[in-house]
Amino acid sequence: MTFLKKTAFGGLAALCLSSAAAAQNIVEIAAGDDRFSTLVAAVTAADLAETLSGPGPFTVYAPVNDAFAALPEGTVETLLEPENKDQLTNVLLYHVDDRQLNAADFPAGSNYFKPVLESERLCITAGSDGVTIADGTGDVANVIIADIQADNGVIHVIDKVLLPGTRPACH
Repeated sequence: MTFLKKTAFGGLAALCLSSAAAAQNIVEIAAGDDRFSTLVAAVTAADLAETLSGPGPFTVYAPVNDAFAALPEGTVETLLEPENKDQLTNVLLYHVDDRQLNAADFPAGSNYFKPVLESERLCITAGSDGVTIADGTGDVANVIIADIQADNGVIHVIDKVLLPGTRPACH
């Protein structure tokens, strides 16, 4: 639990209690939480729901609705248009690792991780103050809730949409 920000602790407890009753996959957990409605719409538009409902294992860095709202005006709407499905798919695959990585699996310090979008890298930094993820633009997302367990992997809730770009610098 050292990887959680103090403000997120109550949310984690509620999520763990609700998902402990019946095993759910990553998509079912996200679809059942209003904070992920934009993410679920994007996953559906990119035809990735079936894949992310599959056996996995997956680690999903799941941006909350506020993270999508912080993107430049019109970005989400543009990505959701059918002609931009490839670009949307790439953005979403940048948020997925094909292994189950719990917060305790992130070594201390800054390390590169390879998401499913193979041409890209993430720089994940774990420390006493939490976990951050630097994307290809150099921006940094905070893990605000870690280790939401699904029957096919784990979800780490983040406060920014990760965007591909040049390889992020790990410090």
